[in-house]
Amino acid sequence: MSTHELYTKPPSDPHWEVPASGAARFSWEYDEGRARLLALYQKGKDKQWDGATRIDWGIEVDPYDPLGTPDEALSLYGSRHWAKMTERDKGDLRRHYASWQFSQFLHGEQGAMVCAARIVESVPDLDAKLYSATQTMDEARHAEIYSRFLHEKVGMLYPINDNLQSLLGDTLRDSRWDMPYLGMQVLIEGLALAAFGMIRDTTDKPLPKQILAYIMQDEARHVAFGRMALRDYYKQLSDAELKEREEFVIEGCYLMRDRLRGIEVLENFGIPKKEAEELSEQSEFLHLFRKLLFSRIVPCVKDIGLWGERLQKAYLDMGVFDMGNSNLDLLMSEDEEIAEKLDQERFEAEEHVRLAEIDQAIADGAAEEAQASR
Repeated sequence: MSTHELYTKPPSDPHWEVPASGAARFSWEYDEGRARLLALYQKGKDKQWDGATRIDWGIEVDPYDPLGTPDEALSLYGSRHWAKMTERDKGDLRRHYASWQFSQFLHGEQGAMVCAARIVESVPDLDAKLYSATQTMDEARHAEIYSRFLHEKVGMLYPINDNLQSLLGDTLRDSRWDMPYLGMQVLIEGLALAAFGMIRDTTDKPLPKQILAYIMQDEARHVAFGRMALRDYYKQLSDAELKEREEFVIEGCYLMRDRLRGIEVLENFGIPKKEAEELSEQSEFLHLFRKLLFSRIVPCVKDIGLWGERLQKAYLDMGVFDMGNSNLDLLMSEDEEIAEKLDQERFEAEEHVRLAEIDQAIADGAAEEAQASR
């Protein structure tokens, strides 16, 4: 079945063209690079993996509860609409929300793949080009995995959210080479990482947990890459140039915050847009979710040197200013450890099965030998 048939509302055009701007840059310096960035490049090569084999696609998924997250996370929970819903209606709602969330992840990963390729093209330093090439492959793998989950396990897709598309367009249209870093590595990927983590840590379903944990292991490197490159570059910029980047961050953060409401899902259930927006704003879970989603962005923005007065005021207005003190390195380290633990648990389970098979074969052989000797 084609993707077009699975969309709740098919995109008006199957392709979206963003005019390219900026220069392709070559570097003829091949001998040296920043040691920490080259170390990250080596790690990017070492940590490549195959989504077709590392993930256990044989795990069954209930399409009417794909994620197993609490119903309190649904904007309709506790409303007059919720009280009227049958169990089948609630299952449909869970399916739509999971489809909406993972569809935005999928579209974001395709955007990340294009941005990483753009960085390869436009960044002036060879060490950054080398790492970006590994990230392009990572993002292709992520898009493949989210697409497979939606096609095979959920059977439904949502079009890209308008706000996400707007930020992607702004990021790709800008001719300055650092903007794909800032728009994608810091804002879109930072927000996605926090969203992935919220679901990873609350789902009781093994397949989405595997998918999110393994993708987050890659994304931890990507955010580290953006921090390294931009921190070095932004030390060289004037106050006016830094202010321009801060304005971009402010606008992007408001766009991303407003992207998270899932209004499209409620509209598909016959709820007028205005009421859907009100229900989303009243959701206590969404308020908490929004705040936690900035746990990766705010400390990263502060770390790379964008921390002007207007940006700080914007974060105070969003209620996320205190996130600037989050330990980003600790969060990234935990992401890697969770993925490694899942691998270890799966290896031990498979080893247990193999040993049981060997023991059974030995027992069967001994029984046959005893039978033959009679």
